[in-house]
Amino acid sequence: MKLIQQSFQIEKQMAGNRLDQALHQLLPDYSRSMIQQWIQQGFVHLNDAQCKPRQKVFSGDLVDLDVPEQAKISDRPQAVAFEIIYQDDDIFVVNKPANLVVHPAAGHRDGTLVNGLLMHDPRLEQLPRAGIVHRLDKDTTGVMVVARNLSAHNWLVEQLQARAVKREYLAITQGVVTAGRSIETGIARHPQNRKKMAVQGHYSLIQLQLETGRTHQIRVHMAHINYPLLGDPVYGGRARIPAGVDAALIDTIRGFKRQALHAERLGFIHPGSREPVSFEAPLPGDFQQLLDALIEYD
Repeated sequence: MKLIQQSFQIEKQMAGNRLDQALHQLLPDYSRSMIQQWIQQGFVHLNDAQCKPRQKVFSGDLVDLDVPEQAKISDRPQAVAFEIIYQDDDIFVVNKPANLVVHPAAGHRDGTLVNGLLMHDPRLEQLPRAGIVHRLDKDTTGVMVVARNLSAHNWLVEQLQARAVKREYLAITQGVVTAGRSIETGIARHPQNRKKMAVQGHYSLIQLQLETGRTHQIRVHMAHINYPLLGDPVYGGRARIPAGVDAALIDTIRGFKRQALHAERLGFIHPGSREPVSFEAPLPGDFQQLLDALIEYD
């Protein structure tokens, strides 16, 4: 069985467009990124030849698609603890807790967010990555959106690619961060520090706005400018304990065994209503307890 097996002839009005753009016009239910993947994987032929996404098309060109059925996720539905903040026919909005892996992978074959989502809606098995369009690290908490149908999935993916999704995070860093700065280094993406509050003179509570998403992006960049996230086991190094701190606060700081990073707010255009929506997730208990201890001791 094929997902798509079809031929198109390029009409005069499409001449001069890139191949991926022309196919997106012909197949509006599929995102341009998905179409680009099909071309790169050899599922698309232009005039009986291999082709590239950026290749120009001309009037009379013949485009053949022979796209295999999407591989289904083999993961089984499982009862996994996480909060659904909102749901409708198009999306789930979830509050991901710490110590929860988003996608199954080596070492985490089950007990993931994907397994839990499949318990709530088995139809997600038919979607790429079970409808997940962005991710959070295992020990990063907070709000995520999940698509429940292909149209919603494509809509959200295209918003992410267009940098139209607003993602705001709260983090506790080691060191007092200067507010309002941008970071553009290494992986060429930058969170923007929009708001900060110094606590204990040695740490900062900051709000970051993520413009794009790369693996460990915030954690890498904050460590790069010498303000690693408190508790980060990979990029943070040993916790910097200032002189004069009492034993109780030292235990609280050292007892926080994950990066102090929380996805607080997510805003996007709803795939069904086409209206702007925004969702928030409150700070988890361990993050709030750490913050309270730092503020109280200040």
